[in-house]
Amino acid sequence: MVHVRLDYVWLDGYKPTPNLRTKAQVVLSDDFDGTLDTTPLWGFDGSSTHQAEGHDSDCILRPVRLYKNPLRDRGYFVLCDVQTRDGTVHSTNTRALINEAEAEQFWFGFEQEYVLMKSNGRPVGFPDGGYPEPQGPYYCAVGAHNVEARALIDEHFDLCLEAGIGLAGINSEVMLGQWEYQVFAKGALRAADDLIMARFLMYLLSENYDLIFNLDPKPISGDWNGSGLHSNFSYDYLRDVGGQKYVEALCEGFRPFHKDHIAVYGAGNELRLTGSHETASIDDFSFGASNRGASIRIPMFTTSHEWKGYLEDRRPASDADPYLIVDRIMKTVKISHADAIKAVG
Repeated sequence: MVHVRLDYVWLDGYKPTPNLRTKAQVVLSDDFDGTLDTTPLWGFDGSSTHQAEGHDSDCILRPVRLYKNPLRDRGYFVLCDVQTRDGTVHSTNTRALINEAEAEQFWFGFEQEYVLMKSNGRPVGFPDGGYPEPQGPYYCAVGAHNVEARALIDEHFDLCLEAGIGLAGINSEVMLGQWEYQVFAKGALRAADDLIMARFLMYLLSENYDLIFNLDPKPISGDWNGSGLHSNFSYDYLRDVGGQKYVEALCEGFRPFHKDHIAVYGAGNELRLTGSHETASIDDFSFGASNRGASIRIPMFTTSHEWKGYLEDRRPASDADPYLIVDRIMKTVKISHADAIKAVG
């Protein structure tokens, strides 16, 4: 009899930023064919994850997507959302906010910035008690002392692709020890799921390197870039029709909801969104073509293709919940798209 290992993954109830959790079980291959239909529900102690009280602690893990585990001959990663023991949606289950049918109409690309830290709380490459040379040579760099931990980054990249995660690219970032990977999917919910799993795999692999996968939006104060989760999105009308007047009216339609977006765009974002280091101020909304200092950047791809393409929301912090980002952007687009159509006649 062949055994298959299933590693269940879910978001806990910690606030303001949930943690990823995992536990594994073994099933017999006769009872499992690699599909959600044969992946069993499981449970966990919610009192240990801030998702239940001790006197009523059982929570349910409901599998929502499977990924092949390339680290094992017979294994899968099982992404789950959380239910209460009576089968209702748990209050911490932000994935359940998203309308799956509407999410299929959106393409999403997330740019996950992060910093790899040593156990002393310093970014890898930073000298103990001091600082490296100022920012400048580290972005998309190559060579010793310009980049750090490339072996981990490449291993993570390969593992994600083997698992079926939609990783689209990687690059070193502006601060030494800072990196970025990009996740893309035709389908907003798939993109958010893939981002969560890419985070999980980086946490998992970093254990082998004795490095800390840090998603703090401003891990080092001073003249150093913070970390964001730039969120690129498009839908049929924006890709196929677009037009300058429409795109600018659509962006303007985001202005009344600026505070609503900031409220779900990650903890500690006020330290990052200062108007410096390629960010807009957290207190102001702005947009502009090729403007990395704006809240929403209209990319060169869009302006050079008759203003048809996609938009980049640069406000989300690196630690933001992608499900909350997707939900908020979809809600705003629904309103601003209708207003933009009216505005352009």
